[in-house]
Amino acid sequence: MHLRMISGLLLVVGALLALAPVKTDLDGAWRLAEPSGRTVMLTLIDNYLMQTTYEPTQFVSTRGGAWERNGNTLSLKVEFDTQDTSRVGQTETYQVALRNGQLVMNGPGGTRTFTRVDEPSGQTPLAGLWRITGRANDAGQVTTMQRGPRKTIKLLTGSRFQWAAINPQTKLFAGTGGGTYSFKDGKYTETIDFFSRDNSRVGRSLTFNADVNGNEWRHSGQSSTGGPVNEVWTREK
Repeated sequence: MHLRMISGLLLVVGALLALAPVKTDLDGAWRLAEPSGRTVMLTLIDNYLMQTTYEPTQFVSTRGGAWERNGNTLSLKVEFDTQDTSRVGQTETYQVALRNGQLVMNGPGGTRTFTRVDEPSGQTPLAGLWRITGRANDAGQVTTMQRGPRKTIKLLTGSRFQWAAINPQTKLFAGTGGGTYSFKDGKYTETIDFFSRDNSRVGRSLTFNADVNGNEWRHSGQSSTGGPVNEVWTREK
């Protein structure tokens, strides 16, 4: 192979690596149990973060956005925040440390210590950040969604999931839900721990037919309201 061709390939590989999300030792799901009985669930993967507070039968709040880490400093660019929309578009800085399986975060709200729940698992191809990009009709024909500021995204670790429908440009928050999931033999099952639109759905499990092909994930079945679901999700980079 000519030297010029090798150099060209190296440049292409380098560019692809620069676009790929950085894997870090923070990736995974983390939990904080508050004395009040509330749970704070923190999920981080593919340079995206979601943090949600909920009670056994009631959703409380959620926030999230893109983040990057420089040493012990984590910078979060907020894309949604149900408690204070004025934070959307702002960048917050946290000092982070890993100690004995715990994540200590010191930021604007004080110091919080989270316990690890899971890590991204090599057993599932779903771990990462996804965005809905299309829906299929009964005949299987896919209608591709036009990409814009409004988006529905889903963040999955080794065992946890959370989706959020947001528009960072207008600071719109349209809803979220999350909990645990499993993916085996073409079946994807979600068990709901919180749902901002209807607390009565907590505890329900939904099973879908699922197929993951590289950066595309298709799943079909019935939603929590009984309506048909036939969606295409694409991995965000």
